[in-house]
Amino acid sequence: MRKYPSLFSLALVCCCWSVQAEVFTSIGQMTDLIYTEKELVQSLKEYIKAEESKLHAVKSWANKLDVLTRASTLDPEGYLAHPVNAYKLMKRLNTEWSELESLVLQDPSDEFISNMTVHRQYFPDQEDEKGAAKALMRLQDTYKLDSESFARGKLPGMHHNAILTVDDCYDMGKTAYNEADYYHAVLWMQQALRQMDAEEEHVVSKADVLDYLSYSVYQMGDLSRAIELTRRLVAIDSSHQRAGGNLRYFEKLLSKQLNELNQEGQEPATEEPIQLGTYKRPNDYLPEREIYEALCRGEGVKMTTERRSRLYCRYHDGNRNPRLLLQPMKEEDEWDSPHIVRYLNALSDQEIEKIKELAKPRLARATVRDPITGILTTANYRVSKSAWLEGEEDPVIERVNQRIEDITGLTTQTAELLQRPQDIMVDGNRLATFLNYMSDVEAGGATVFPDFGAAIYPKKGTAVFWYNLFRSGEGDYRTRHAACPVLVGSKWVSNKWIHERGQEFRRPCGLTEVD
Repeated sequence: MRKYPSLFSLALVCCCWSVQAEVFTSIGQMTDLIYTEKELVQSLKEYIKAEESKLHAVKSWANKLDVLTRASTLDPEGYLAHPVNAYKLMKRLNTEWSELESLVLQDPSDEFISNMTVHRQYFPDQEDEKGAAKALMRLQDTYKLDSESFARGKLPGMHHNAILTVDDCYDMGKTAYNEADYYHAVLWMQQALRQMDAEEEHVVSKADVLDYLSYSVYQMGDLSRAIELTRRLVAIDSSHQRAGGNLRYFEKLLSKQLNELNQEGQEPATEEPIQLGTYKRPNDYLPEREIYEALCRGEGVKMTTERRSRLYCRYHDGNRNPRLLLQPMKEEDEWDSPHIVRYLNALSDQEIEKIKELAKPRLARATVRDPITGILTTANYRVSKSAWLEGEEDPVIERVNQRIEDITGLTTQTAELLQRPQDIMVDGNRLATFLNYMSDVEAGGATVFPDFGAAIYPKKGTAVFWYNLFRSGEGDYRTRHAACPVLVGSKWVSNKWIHERGQEFRRPCGLTEVD
């Protein structure tokens, strides 16, 4: 019998060793960089130790010769009258100074540079850094977190302290600015300025921050504040190449607007600090984004007390499946309509670790189909990574596949095929989804259903299951779903998409669109 694969995917905060800027998308692979950096630090310490040893030897030579030359120069003829001194002078100049020269010319950095060269091929590039910055901004939007929260490390569920310096905030703002994302440029340049005004250490100049901030504020349509910020820039650096021209342009533009509104005098700039909510985030092309983000934050979930009272838990033996009779699955209702259930203890810790071990070397950036070209491509709003695993590769995968069949009563022989789209003409549409959660997530990472307002949260070792088609074969579009970005932690899931073919007698068709 032919073995069919399962899809195991890694979803993260963000972020494969390649030149396509993929490092930032996978925490599972970024952990390797942690150990790489540790090794480089050790190499750097060894280099410093070697440099210090070399410098100590040179200093000892200098001190010894300093004492000797003071004595010899007081009475050169008397000093050289002693035959030993004459001999030692010849020896020092002929041999010992040459040895010292060789010591000075030694370069202890060679080993460190060699180590750096070996590891540099795995380093993230500029696109990775940009991707990581944009991932932070996506978290900022989804969970309505201000820049201060990120800069101070005030994130829910955090166990490690992490702060952003003035220069970090400036670089975040500059990344947004270079993408013409003036909304986020304002937030991060304002945070850099706030920390500067609090007299935190920084390398970037306040003039540079004000330059980016004032123009970004102008792009957001706030002329009064743009003028105020530009005046502050001129006061700091009157010779700034753009500040004077920008100030005259902004003032002229504001004056024109006031004249058109028949108002006299310049509108005073607000003294309230710029913060999250000061400006409206520009609309983008993603449909239902507001609903999606609200559900990710736990807002707008439409589970009422009355509906919750109709949710039950039970033992599930897969219609008296022999493999489940002695140890039935614990099944809990997550949602009533469409019906979504969760199975407890669906995967053991040992199975989870084996799946991760098999999947990690193959993780590649997940793709979406371009609506215009129809070509599979990466998208900046989908940064998970996935790997396809054949059932025959390891007994654990075969066992998990069999368990899914036992629980659902559906065949998995027409599940998604390895590394290519399923042939819908042959195997039909996706009938059902079986989603294994292989990690807990400290914050974020829910699976949300915008059409009926549900949010399903990851619980390690559990699995959720729902049908994507009605019994009539029509699509249940309510089950459209999306993964929320992980705010703190990492999220491992394994998907099994079950198709129509082969289910004719396992889930017979009906004539109406009912669950």
